[in-house]
Amino acid sequence: MSKRDYYDVLGVNKGASADEIKKAYRKKAKELHPDRNADNPEAEGQFKEANEAYEVLKDAEKKAAYDRFGHAAFEGGMGGGPRPGGGFQGGQGDFASAFSDVFDDLFGDFMGGRQGGGGRQRAARGADLRYNLRVTLEEAYNGLQKTINVPSSVQCGECNGSGAEGGAEPVTCPTCSGMGKVRATQGFFTVERTCPTCSGLGQIIKNPCGKCGGTGRVQKERALSVNIPAGVETGTRIRLAGEGEAGMRGGPPGDLYIFIEVKKHEIFEREGAELHCRVPVSMATAALGGDIEVPTIDGGRSRVKIPAGSQSGRQMRLRGKGMPALRGGASGDMFIELAVETPVNLSTRQKELLREFEELGEDNNPESHSFFSSVKNFWDSMKG
Repeated sequence: MSKRDYYDVLGVNKGASADEIKKAYRKKAKELHPDRNADNPEAEGQFKEANEAYEVLKDAEKKAAYDRFGHAAFEGGMGGGPRPGGGFQGGQGDFASAFSDVFDDLFGDFMGGRQGGGGRQRAARGADLRYNLRVTLEEAYNGLQKTINVPSSVQCGECNGSGAEGGAEPVTCPTCSGMGKVRATQGFFTVERTCPTCSGLGQIIKNPCGKCGGTGRVQKERALSVNIPAGVETGTRIRLAGEGEAGMRGGPPGDLYIFIEVKKHEIFEREGAELHCRVPVSMATAALGGDIEVPTIDGGRSRVKIPAGSQSGRQMRLRGKGMPALRGGASGDMFIELAVETPVNLSTRQKELLREFEELGEDNNPESHSFFSSVKNFWDSMKG
């Protein structure tokens, strides 16, 4: 069976650029890779065919020969490329060579991606740190400046973070030649792994620093001043850039994240920017009406008028007496919820007065009268 045209194999025009050819091959390789086509027996052959086409078309001299002579350029003594002694190399193509050109594009996500500097990793960034900070509701209302002590890794002063004795510069890793990765060809596949000698850094330290053991950082507790803005609530996160752990061998530091937890308050209950306060009132005040004083979160007092005949659960709003908005804007409101208190520890005379009051009229308790009337009707209907 005659060979297919290499341009048709890759799905490109004859005038396609090198980038277009490489892009087309990368797409074909992904589609036809045997690992992704276990149920397609023809995929492996098509995969090899695409590799063969790319091996020719990626090389300018081979491509020119193919454009002029077609497949005949690589048959019978006319090889696929110039040999040191003249002529051309064979036309089956070097799979490892072609595949390595797009290896990172195909499997970069699985291998951790390509690194800058020819595959070498940069000095490792320090880890981010978390600090849990508990504040009172009053502190959350007013905001505060607080000093916290954070145990973390800091740059070693003896080696200035290089990890080498006396601050000497690391040397290029002899195993990977500074690339941070090593490759091994196994049949049709080229496998790339992190260099075991330098752990992917591309450099090694011959004489590690005695204080930090070659890591470039030491453990130390630091005192940091943190600005807690007014309006924070449980779950609020504050980021301090560059205040996390120091990086390995001079790498950039991580960040410090402060997570806020607002303590439960004895008087107020918070819901976002709103505050709720449950205020007990006497039965007489609820029945006759009157004025009461309630506390506010800023430490002040507010006078509230209780309407006559108020029931438990009744709410009244104090506008602007809630929590401030975290990012500016108007403050929330405060809600007063009345809890009518039943009197206890009554004297004999007080009990007599209550019984007398109860006997004077049932119109004083309309809700109770309505409820028990409905109950009576319910029982009568059940009897019927």
